[in-house]
Amino acid sequence: MKRTLLTLFALLVLLPAAADEGMWLPSLISARIDDMRAKGFRLSAEDIYSINRASMKDAVVLFDGGCTGELVSAEGLLLTNHHCGYDAIQRHSTVEHDYLTHGFWARSRAEELPNKGLNVRFLVRMEEVTDRIAAGENPEEIIARAKAEGTGYRADIEQMYYGNQQFLFVYEQFNDVRLVAAPPSSIGKFGGDTDNWIWPRHTGDFSIFRIYASKDNKPADYSPDNVPYRPKKHFTISTKGFQEGDFTMIYGFPGNTQEYILSDAAAYIAERSDPAKIAIRDGRLEIISRAQESDPALRIHYAAKHASIANAWKKWQGEVLGLNRMKTVAAKQEQEEAFARENPRGAELLREMKAEYKRIIDPYFAREITVETLRVLPTSYTAKERAEAFFPARRETERALFRWLFGEYARRCPAEYRIPAFLDGVAANGSPEAFAERVFEEVWAGGETPLNDSLRSDTKRMLDHITWLLGTTRLRNLTSKRLNELYREYLHELRQTWPERAFYPDANLTLRVAYGAIAGYEYADGEYHKPQTTLDGIIAKDNPEIYDYDIPQSLRDLYASKEYGRWGVEIDGRRTVPVCFLASNHTTGGNSGSPVLNADGELIGINFDRTWRSTMSDIAFDPTICRNIAVDIRYVLFVVDRIGGAGYLLKEMRIK
Repeated sequence: MKRTLLTLFALLVLLPAAADEGMWLPSLISARIDDMRAKGFRLSAEDIYSINRASMKDAVVLFDGGCTGELVSAEGLLLTNHHCGYDAIQRHSTVEHDYLTHGFWARSRAEELPNKGLNVRFLVRMEEVTDRIAAGENPEEIIARAKAEGTGYRADIEQMYYGNQQFLFVYEQFNDVRLVAAPPSSIGKFGGDTDNWIWPRHTGDFSIFRIYASKDNKPADYSPDNVPYRPKKHFTISTKGFQEGDFTMIYGFPGNTQEYILSDAAAYIAERSDPAKIAIRDGRLEIISRAQESDPALRIHYAAKHASIANAWKKWQGEVLGLNRMKTVAAKQEQEEAFARENPRGAELLREMKAEYKRIIDPYFAREITVETLRVLPTSYTAKERAEAFFPARRETERALFRWLFGEYARRCPAEYRIPAFLDGVAANGSPEAFAERVFEEVWAGGETPLNDSLRSDTKRMLDHITWLLGTTRLRNLTSKRLNELYREYLHELRQTWPERAFYPDANLTLRVAYGAIAGYEYADGEYHKPQTTLDGIIAKDNPEIYDYDIPQSLRDLYASKEYGRWGVEIDGRRTVPVCFLASNHTTGGNSGSPVLNADGELIGINFDRTWRSTMSDIAFDPTICRNIAVDIRYVLFVVDRIGGAGYLLKEMRIK
């Protein structure tokens, strides 16, 4: 019976992509438009992507190299997530002006804060260049010509389906991006790490920036003379609301998926890699959390680092649970057996790929452990850092991190890949922790010492050696040069063997369209999670004793008075404010900040998360339970208007 069920699941994997599965290239969206319209979409493929006229792509940006943002005014006003703008908000925060805790609201253009190094990119166009490269054109020359087409242009050639197709992406980059508004963290990060990846969710995860340009509307570095950028298109905002089952669409820059990996890689993720990285980060988070609880200055200092560590840490936990629940490894093994039976070349490819996985797993694991331990530690501290008033306490925190991470490296890194300087140091000092103490003291004192230098150089040499063994520098996932070559042919054979299946390319931080519907899900037997949360849920969680749940008094007052203005709605017989919602769009990291659009292409929310049991969707998508989480645009506008007192910003927007 068990084998029969697995076979059925494996066969389902081979069918055309499920209704809500897929991250589709916008230039090819015409191939999906009939399906989108059948599910409720009321616009055309040309409305989504066009190089001949303004289209939705012209209102979407790659924000700060790893998130998405969307334009909501004719004057360059941009929405993204609070957690995407977190670094910028933190850099402007001090104990005296704690924008993380209290929020920031510019009252005029003059008060908008510049952010060195922060940029956004608009996609100008994408173009398949597979045949051109096959005919002998030099990819670097193709890129160089594209960059020369306009001011601030950037270009890349990206591989799809492991190199079976290649696309040129041409971007226009703007480097003057200013912080306009951010809610208090008790709204923008409400629930903190406890609620991260969890539903029901009540997080107002948004921040507001503005793009500035030269007076001729071209990209320019920061200057007081720059003016707000005039975009080709910005989104209309809909406050009409929605019902379960209504069409939704995500337009953004998903970062990394591995939908076509073999069972060997899925097993590595679920059984070896994720559990080890979770355990390492357990200790780091415990040490940092203790420090943050002891001192407000340390809380601010470690805020972004804690958030960064915790995000992937919790994601990996959900990923392991989801992969195990779906029996993904066994299902992929069934799929591989079916493929091998139908395709003799496929059977040969699978044997070669599995042999290559066996060769590379230990060195790749050693690389992951090294990156999670030795490589995250600072190599020096500045004199200013050592002189700060709160740094005696930070010194002990940093010392504890050194001890923990040296110990984890010794316990987890495969023996043949441990670096000589580390082995010598442990032998000389008696334990990894004692060696960590010695290294820390030297690093704290100035960093440039023979011991610290040898540790760093040996670490680099070992990582370079592992990179040489694997034959590629593209090592975000378990892979090698040979494996990439084999996957290229494997994907070609898969698409030839099962042409009825709707294959979509893995995410690689290029612009994609995903679509689905407003949808709840059955979390457990007899427990259905509705797709909408409200202000009532925030009040139920409110706790002044806990930083992440201590909401602003103004929000409590508004709840008590019910003076919600135009943002109040009737839900289940009570007047409240909608906060977050669920939809069945296929998303991943990089989709943070993506616009969630209705059937008319109007903005109804800002994507910011997935449910915990959805995080395995990077590897295997389950339409019954995979859900993305968005902050309702009505809550965003409510906070801007009623909490921030920045209603003037709403006058720039087109609100229906």
